[in-house]
Amino acid sequence: MSSVQQQIIKTWKAAINLRQATDKQLKAVLLQLADELEKKSTTIIKANQLDVEKQDPNNPKVDRLLLNKERIAGIASAIRNISRLPNPAGKTLEKRKLDNGLLLHKIAVPLGVVGAIYESRPNVTYDIAALCIRSQNGCVLKGSSEAENSNLAAIRLIKKVLKANDIDPDCVTLLPSERETVQELFTATKYVDVLIPRGSESLIQFVRKNSLVPVIETGAGVCHVYVEKEASIKKAVDIVVNAKVSRPSVCNAMDTVLVDEAVAPSFLKQLQSKFSEHQVEIFADAKSHKLLKGYPHLQKAAPEDFDREFQSLKCAVKVVKNIDEALDHIREHSTKHSEAIVSNNKKNCARFLQEVDAAAVYTNASTRFTDGEEMGLGAEIGISTQKLHARGPFALEKLVTEKWLLQGNGQVR
Repeated sequence: MSSVQQQIIKTWKAAINLRQATDKQLKAVLLQLADELEKKSTTIIKANQLDVEKQDPNNPKVDRLLLNKERIAGIASAIRNISRLPNPAGKTLEKRKLDNGLLLHKIAVPLGVVGAIYESRPNVTYDIAALCIRSQNGCVLKGSSEAENSNLAAIRLIKKVLKANDIDPDCVTLLPSERETVQELFTATKYVDVLIPRGSESLIQFVRKNSLVPVIETGAGVCHVYVEKEASIKKAVDIVVNAKVSRPSVCNAMDTVLVDEAVAPSFLKQLQSKFSEHQVEIFADAKSHKLLKGYPHLQKAAPEDFDREFQSLKCAVKVVKNIDEALDHIREHSTKHSEAIVSNNKKNCARFLQEVDAAAVYTNASTRFTDGEEMGLGAEIGISTQKLHARGPFALEKLVTEKWLLQGNGQVR
């Protein structure tokens, strides 16, 4: 038996101990973890710097990797928020007596052991561990080599706090960062109940195609903002700029602007002024390319640019005739993550909400709010773009399944 298999089995066994923990213990672990994270921020940042220094500074993924005091404070705040949320496990979902006298209960129970494969982002280690601890799930984490030092520092802290609160620290496990590790995780069907990939489209598809463990996809985002002809131009510019530049490396950042031809000249004139402040590179279709002539960071869009998740200060722009063409474009190119319309036309806003098939659909707001913490869910493992079990933020409430309990008095069939 390999060392990886042994680690996974230890987590499976430790999850039994975790399910016996009291609610008081679970909350204490999370609150102490948040406190320790802030106290040890200097150590955590030093470990993170070792990872950052190995990267090309021009790589947009460095932003995902970076930890600083502000981000550590944000992680600690998210952990505290999770501690305040009710444990979804143990909740009675249904209770009734059958005609034969059997008393039936349907309850929510932990999934068991949650596996996660993710890239670059060390905050994910804390988020998943905290969510799994709160919902009494064991977790097996496989981070990337880019964040190896950051993740090792995180797991040491998490295990220390678990042990201090009399919970088996093996309920949270960080597997070696080597790629060979994933093959053993893919085949651990007896010990891992669900596997969640979080990262690039290529990672997600690789896990989906190769894992024997059931997979819940947290999809890549090719997110659109459609500026309809009755939009407030100032509001539209503010929303588009926020959706692109506030944190361009994340999955809920905007990738494509669709603008109605009736307002394209005025909108694009104001947009390029704001975009130039952030040096946003624009890949424009023929119509918008003419309107943006003179913009210093302008490229002609190729067809594949409208299917790109840029994860950087780049975006595509396309002029459309009307809402019908906008909806057709989104149907063709969306990854069903987050989509938005900016308009004062209530009828078209309602139509957009109804017709767009995505995990999160917005009117007159930035796509950047597709986030577990922003939606009051504490944090999330990822944003699910599939339709089975969970869609949207895969957060605490989704880390359970159902169990049927039947109590009888000698009934036979």
